[in-house]
Amino acid sequence: MERKIIHIDMDAFYASVEVRNNPSLKGKPVVVGGFPEDRGVVSTASYEARKFGIRSAMATSLALKLCPGLIIIRPNFKEYRSISKKLMTFYHEYTDLVEPLSLDECYLDVTVDKKNVKIATKIGNLLRERIKKELELTASVGVAPNKLLAKIASDINKPDGIFVIKPGQVEEFIKRLDVKKIWGVGKVTLKRLNDMGIKTCGQMQQLSEIELIKNFGKFGESLFYFCRGIDEGPVIPEYDIKSIGSERTFPFDTDDLDYIKDALRNEVIIVSSRLEKGNLTGKTITLKLKYADFKRITRSVTLDHYTDYTEEIYDNCIRLYKNPSVEKKKIRLIGLAVTNLALKDDINKSLFDMN
Repeated sequence: MERKIIHIDMDAFYASVEVRNNPSLKGKPVVVGGFPEDRGVVSTASYEARKFGIRSAMATSLALKLCPGLIIIRPNFKEYRSISKKLMTFYHEYTDLVEPLSLDECYLDVTVDKKNVKIATKIGNLLRERIKKELELTASVGVAPNKLLAKIASDINKPDGIFVIKPGQVEEFIKRLDVKKIWGVGKVTLKRLNDMGIKTCGQMQQLSEIELIKNFGKFGESLFYFCRGIDEGPVIPEYDIKSIGSERTFPFDTDDLDYIKDALRNEVIIVSSRLEKGNLTGKTITLKLKYADFKRITRSVTLDHYTDYTEEIYDNCIRLYKNPSVEKKKIRLIGLAVTNLALKDDINKSLFDMN
């Protein structure tokens, strides 16, 4: 049976919720995130703000320079989680195969649906209409035979749109697709592909699997199938996130402590935001460094309690960096990860039960 996969992505979710709750913000450039004085970063930008070049993970100080009239709102994750739970109830009316990627994004496998609608496109539209009517928010939907293509499709008619890739359209669609749209193709991989004269998946198809593995390591094997629109990955209802992390490559090698500390703080803010977004907390903090000579090291600490607090994660990263075992020489990349994760709700419930 041909699989029917839906990818649903809420449009500028956090910002859209804030505009919905305060209609006077409609049509104005809005971001949800931290304030410049706190060295905050943008979590979500409204489409009006995006016209100024503002994007997620950008420092709000830079966002304000791009748009002096920008409205900055601190995130209300309790509200966002509440809406996300309502969305999940909508999705589960059609299928139990729902894989959440975050509060505002998920996959649905409706190959066999509970309501016997049978047509995935119709289910996608029914969900979009219900979200708009009951929650006064919009979502973009992609429908395709697999997760890879469904995610690509949901981005095509954003915002508040739907795009469908039928099984018989896959071959023609994927040939014309820009390689940067493929999952996992970041700046480094994209540059290498472009340097090889490869800009579309059709051009990538001319390379053998061995050639791709030779140039891109293990990821080359995935590229061989992805550039043909092939993805056998199942929709996993209980998505087990093992790690939340972020890293940054410097534009130049440096051993300037203030510069390194500022960069690390920004990465910590991003990780804390991702933990909050996923309603997660963790015990183990890992610092990652890549030196100018490309040597990599990691240093970790496991706490006796769970945390998602920005300052606590940052302080522990600084302690790890100042550890005598860490060489104080020029570095080119810094990053961190929080692992040993648990849902906040589960931790709070355990504490309540203990009391």
